[in-house]
Amino acid sequence: MQKKGILIIGAGGVSTVATIKCAKNIDTFKSITLASRTISKCENIQQIVKDKTGIDIDVAQIDADDTKALIELINKINPKVVLNVALPYQDLTIMDACIATNTHYVDTANYEHPDIAKFEYKEQWAKDEDFKSRNLTALLGSGFDPGVTGVFVKYIEQNYLDTIEYIDIMDCNAGDHGYPFATNFNPEINLREVSANGRYWENGEWIETKPLEIRVDHDYPEIGVKPSYLLYHEELESLSKNIKGLKRIRFFMTFGDSYIQHMNCLQNVGMLGIEPVEHQGQKIIPIEFLKTLLPDPATLGSRTVGKTNIGCICEGLKDGVRKKYYIYNVCDHQECYSETCSQAVSYTTGVPAMIGSKLIYQEKWNLKGARNVEEFDSKPFMEELNTQGLPWKVIEI
Repeated sequence: MQKKGILIIGAGGVSTVATIKCAKNIDTFKSITLASRTISKCENIQQIVKDKTGIDIDVAQIDADDTKALIELINKINPKVVLNVALPYQDLTIMDACIATNTHYVDTANYEHPDIAKFEYKEQWAKDEDFKSRNLTALLGSGFDPGVTGVFVKYIEQNYLDTIEYIDIMDCNAGDHGYPFATNFNPEINLREVSANGRYWENGEWIETKPLEIRVDHDYPEIGVKPSYLLYHEELESLSKNIKGLKRIRFFMTFGDSYIQHMNCLQNVGMLGIEPVEHQGQKIIPIEFLKTLLPDPATLGSRTVGKTNIGCICEGLKDGVRKKYYIYNVCDHQECYSETCSQAVSYTTGVPAMIGSKLIYQEKWNLKGARNVEEFDSKPFMEELNTQGLPWKVIEI
């Protein structure tokens, strides 16, 4: 039987955006099934999608840690593409299920081991031959960063520079949700990422920094000057591998003083720990307990105002002349919420997840194996960004 439709796994803010956008592109996807461990979350999104688009989607319960159950669900639905917007801890089980069922795979974030504060593509890239031998595509990191940032770099390489030597990825969220402290996506992932040592790639080697050690004050178009801190981010690994002639790549993200003060305090008292501790006769993991205390990121949309600006500064040579370009997108939180009931951080991840799935579904991106976005032709993705709600600009600086 011919495969058709898309199965979306995960039921958070990003999933809400991606599912609504898939429904708005129902002529491509034909049918949509949303699955998660908690069926009530799927049903909530199902109703939002119906209210926003008039499209009926199916829902299902699934434990994304259970490969056998995933295989059974995929075989039952028979989708052409599985979009994984669950936790990055679950990438490998979902990929294995896609291999077993001969189904294309898309995700937004690379694999992170639940017991080690480290994320890398190594174990996903190791499945390249499994996908390739089955004539399948596993599209890795089709969010915004990673995702659109990689496509931005590829677009500059294809249209503006003969060789890109330096890349700075600049991520600014100038939104205000009104809480003393909250994270804009999964607290476990967010806080582990920000509190870890920084790292950047230069002249063929990785250079490690202390957490938030390096700061620059960057002028973000439509937002203004914001303090931005060097972090390690997953697209650095793939771009340093895939962009030829690169000499250095770094990633910077904005944080306000209040966020940093709260995070440092939580870290100092052990609340960001990932090892079990004894509490009143029970074993608990501190960061998981903290997650229950913090506002659910999916609830932030209605109260978040302001804008995001995410882009890439690319410097290199064109016809022997040194040039520097800044390519970026600006999103308004309230505009995103009006369309999808989610704030801009979820929107800027969920829309590219749909676009990547659409291009794989339509076979416009048809390289086989486990691939990153910058390995594909940037043109169709960039065109979709403009029509799907994430318009971009390029300026020479």
